Amino acid sequence: MPKVSPEDRYLTVLNVFTTDAPEKQDRLLDEMRAIVDTAAFPGWISSTVHSGQEKLGTANFIQWRSVEDLMQRYEDDKFKHATIPTFSEITTSMMLLQNEVVYSQTHASLGGTVELHPERGDYTVIEFFGVEADKQDELIDALGASMKWLGNVPGYRSHTVMRGIGSRGYEGSFVVRYAQWDSREQWEEFRDFPAEQWPAPRRKVQARIDAVTTRYIVNTYHVVHTRSAERTPDPVR
Repeated sequence: MPKVSPEDRYLTVLNVFTTDAPEKQDRLLDEMRAIVDTAAFPGWISSTVHSGQEKLGTANFIQWRSVEDLMQRYEDDKFKHATIPTFSEITTSMMLLQNEVVYSQTHASLGGTVELHPERGDYTVIEFFGVEADKQDELIDALGASMKWLGNVPGYRSHTVMRGIGSRGYEGSFVVRYAQWDSREQWEEFRDFPAEQWPAPRRKVQARIDAVTTRYIVNTYHVVHTRSAERTPDPVR
């Protein structure tokens, strides 16, 4: 079961795809499962496939040892001449986002460990925030350490903040927040709670987020498949 922590210092790649028909989403999931189940790439650690819920699409949360390992994968002939063309046929957009995990937090009952697995039943929310490069640290703080109070919100399980360090399919700086909730209903209750009734800490942090965000994309997901390397690659020295 993949675990997510800033201390691991993995390169985290979040591949986010959108599409325009349920049958295309099903095909995307099939293609992603096939890649994950045969993955044996140098430096690959784990992949976790997500199925879009509110909007059609998929996401793959991938852990790599290093950027160099990822670039080797991108230069592979099959990736360039088979994988990318296939995905281009069945998607309406692709963002291949390279990140470093900079903050993670869980509900007290989970002991501080963020885990990814279908059997957990998480209702997962992935939020993408475009931001100017000189405001990236401010946004990371607002989304991460400044939201410790989330631990008291009913249904909250965890959230992880990632600093964008590179991408294909998006130009500019960005931050990603990956959050886990008990259910769709509890996420929506939190999301849709009337702003005029928000407590002061939530109002304050949302104002900070709004002040620096240049683009916002969100979708919700269920984890449907995951696989890890039998042996974690040795760290880059």
